[in-house]
Amino acid sequence: MSERSGKSKAEERRHSMETGRRRWLQLSLAAGAASALPPAKAAAQAPRSAAPAARRPIDEYDPSNIKLAHRVPANIAEDDLLFLKQIGLRWARVEFGAGKVSFEQIRATQEKYARFGIRIFSAVQESYRSLKIQLGQPGRDEDIETFRTFLRDIGRLGIGVANIDFHPGNTYTTAIVESPRGYKTRQFRLADFRSKVEKQRFEREYPAEEIWANYTYFIKAVLPAAEESNVKLALHPDDPPLEKMNGVAKIFTNYEGYHRAEQIAGGSRSWGLTFCIGTWSEGGGKMGKNVFEMIRDFGGRGKIVDVHFRNVSSPLPDFVETFQDEGYLDMYQVMRALREVRFSGSAVPDHVPALAGDQTIHRAGTAYCIAYMRALLRRANEEVG
Repeated sequence: MSERSGKSKAEERRHSMETGRRRWLQLSLAAGAASALPPAKAAAQAPRSAAPAARRPIDEYDPSNIKLAHRVPANIAEDDLLFLKQIGLRWARVEFGAGKVSFEQIRATQEKYARFGIRIFSAVQESYRSLKIQLGQPGRDEDIETFRTFLRDIGRLGIGVANIDFHPGNTYTTAIVESPRGYKTRQFRLADFRSKVEKQRFEREYPAEEIWANYTYFIKAVLPAAEESNVKLALHPDDPPLEKMNGVAKIFTNYEGYHRAEQIAGGSRSWGLTFCIGTWSEGGGKMGKNVFEMIRDFGGRGKIVDVHFRNVSSPLPDFVETFQDEGYLDMYQVMRALREVRFSGSAVPDHVPALAGDQTIHRAGTAYCIAYMRALLRRANEEVG
């Protein structure tokens, strides 16, 4: 045997030993990490010799993927737009307020966002919240026409979604509290609301069938304009999901409410849901269908237009809003379920808690949420494809 051949075999043996040692070290580290986790997580993360290779995920910005976005005002500062671009956002839900907004104003806003590589996925103009509309008062047709004009204008600009809700007597919160992690957040306690906050808001009470009649009048008036403009109306559930607040019935508090609204829309391609995971989680077992059943039902039929991707500490009667990683719902399973039905609309973190130093768009809290959502989305795409 030549000296060169002997060296070659010796090198092969050393390489084999080094490979074995590296593999042993990897397994040891993995086992040690798994032993430090709770049993369910440890089992999920323990090395499996026959585990299938991860799927190659689609690109984050693929048109068929979920479009991660954020709720932002139309008059946002350019520094904030640069920040959103830097954390990877390419989409936004833009809120124009309650006053009339011209086509030129919407176009200028769209162009401002475009300079930072951000497109407007959905837009909000709050004339639909007019009490004339939601309580069926004289003069509602003028406010409805303002909203129809907005739908036509955003349609001309290729903005395909307008968000709406319908709860004129609502109270969102009973207190702002400090979470165990030290950030300020919204709390709702039902007993506090009933005993300390609630009072009849208007001159009389409004029963459910009257609110249904007002909603029906509104939606039948605006759907034709939405259809002509290729715009989808995305209806948010009532938050919190209680049947009556402050003397006014609330009608979108469970599955049956959404089911009835879909029937009223008559199969229109321009009607769908803003599916708020946080609101649905607040309702717990009283919603008729849970979060995952709703995703399979409405999402499986393409009726979920966008998603509010937030979490809460527990269902009613008491809850606080949390960051997505510490509420009672497993938000990875939510992201996975959305991808299983091939949801490709937008997902926003919605109510972002304020971290130390946060102002305006809550930069630190927003970065925390978006980074977490990007990680969940990538993992879901790896597993679902």
